[in-house]
Parts: sequence; structure tokens; C-alpha cells
Amino acid sequence: MVYETIAFALFALVTVGCSLGVVLVRDVWHSALLLGGALLSVAVHYVMLQAEFLAAMQILVYVGGVLILITFAVMLTRTQPEVSST
Repeated sequence: MVYETIAFALFALVTVGCSLGVVLVRDVWHSALLLGGALLSVAVHYVMLQAEFLAAMQILVYVGGVLILITFAVMLTRTQPEVSST
């Protein structure tokens, strides 16, 4: 019982920390990585609630689908800084 409470508190802190990082970080790439961390920690919460199917769907749909889509969008729309030739 005590180990479950400690694990829950640890992953709750990870979830809240990553979620705050998504909002507060200026770089879009780092924000996407923090979103992946938050979504994975939510999947861990599902496992702790013995809802393994929801955890698997969380990982497949959100981490595997939405986060990859965001990653491709960031990579395709990121521009390189122009180099001045002086």
C-alpha cells in the first residue's frame, strides 16, 4: 500500500511537471517531448488503476499517433536561420 502511494505521488509529480513544461517552454520541439512524457505518465496512471487496455490505447493513439504527427509538423515547418554573407 505504501509503495503504491509513493509510485502514484512520483508519477503525479512527473505528470504535473511535464504538463507545466509543455506550457512554459519556448522551444516547440522540447514542448513536444515534454508532452510525450506527460502522456506516458498518464498511461502509467492507467496501469496503476489496473486499466491496461486504456494504457495501451493511450500509448498507441496519443503517444504513437498524435505525438508523431506533432513531431513531423515541427520538423517540416522549422526554418533554418539565414546566414549573412559579408
